[in-house]
Amino acid sequence: MKITIQNHGTPLEDLAGRQSGTQGCLKVFIQRDYSEGTSVKFQTKFPPELDGKIEKTNFESTISTINAMYAEAETMSCGRYCEGCLGCLTAYLVFFCMETHYEQMMKRVTRYVADQNEQVWAPRGLLITNPIERGLRVIEISVLTEPAATRSS
Repeated sequence: MKITIQNHGTPLEDLAGRQSGTQGCLKVFIQRDYSEGTSVKFQTKFPPELDGKIEKTNFESTISTINAMYAEAETMSCGRYCEGCLGCLTAYLVFFCMETHYEQMMKRVTRYVADQNEQVWAPRGLLITNPIERGLRVIEISVLTEPAATRSS
């Protein structure tokens, strides 16, 4: 009997985890931006650790697109209101048969991050971790070409 462990990450994250791993490499964290409330939004300030590794426009474009996707996931509309009412009327059993708009948007974010990793970030030796894997607290960027900085005591 063969047992397989399924990783819910992207193929690139699976590859990075199997080969060199992202454990021993430099990590850059993009924090949540709470300046406009508690909606999911990440800071677009370019971190100095990425200077010379990726163009500022590529960084800002990726983060802005992720922010826009989360904003769309959280907006209310007549359809989303009806979705919630239908859930209440069916004791939420309807959600076994259909995905909510929010779940669909989370899948879009996952696909977008995977595409960006393959097309933009991985060729530069970088890897973005899907924010959902970090509890929507941060966007983690792994610099695969640099070892993690060690603390001196």
